[in-house]
Amino acid sequence: MITNKVEICGVNTSKLPVLTNVEMRQLIIKIRNGDNSSREKFIQGNLRLVLSVIQRFNNRGENVDDLFQVGCIGLIKAIDNFDLGQNVRFSTYAVPMVIGEIRRYLRDNNSIRVSRSLRDIAYKALQVRDKLITANNKEPNISEIAKELNLPREDVVFALDAIQDPISLFEPIYHDGGDAIFVMDQISDSKNIDDSWIENISIKQALQKLNDREKLILNLRFFEGKTQMEVADEIGISQAQVSRLEKTALNHMRKYI
Repeated sequence: MITNKVEICGVNTSKLPVLTNVEMRQLIIKIRNGDNSSREKFIQGNLRLVLSVIQRFNNRGENVDDLFQVGCIGLIKAIDNFDLGQNVRFSTYAVPMVIGEIRRYLRDNNSIRVSRSLRDIAYKALQVRDKLITANNKEPNISEIAKELNLPREDVVFALDAIQDPISLFEPIYHDGGDAIFVMDQISDSKNIDDSWIENISIKQALQKLNDREKLILNLRFFEGKTQMEVADEIGISQAQVSRLEKTALNHMRKYI
């Protein structure tokens, strides 16, 4: 796990400095005037930001040092392009650039090969998207991007879909210190509405051992095919509570099956 790795690329992450907003703005002014020592100090003071970003990708099986180096490239690009005139924190500006750099690296090194022509169209589409956002202060739709590239809309959609990273059903999307909530917990199943399979594997008897709330949650989740968020809204508790109650109920049922 990245969180347990103290040294990355020869950098002791436990001793990384932290800069205040004021210090960063002062350093950027010096950087713009060509002060290389200030640039080095600024980079060192923001390596924790890179470290926090690469933790999002710690389930990809990628080498931590490689991700850290790629993230640092994104950080340097953010430093070079950051505009002090904009009323925004550097971290707010830098995080998307670091994430974008890492995602480009993962796409280019993905075992699922995408043709060079498709990647070229996708990257051009992303550049056009950024240009249109800057010009119009709003997110462009696919048709506007396709028109700018003089390409059919379908080609742009296909190219952008081709470079999307696959996501594991077991990828955690929320953690409150207890049980994690995974992608699969957010997927509803409209086909699981027939209760005949319960009788075939004796689950009906096990259900009788649960309290009313546990029965209700399992019924909504597995027989009506609702997501944990939908169940939480319906019975008036948090999604994390639904997750815990669901797991407890299933574990309890296993004793009687």
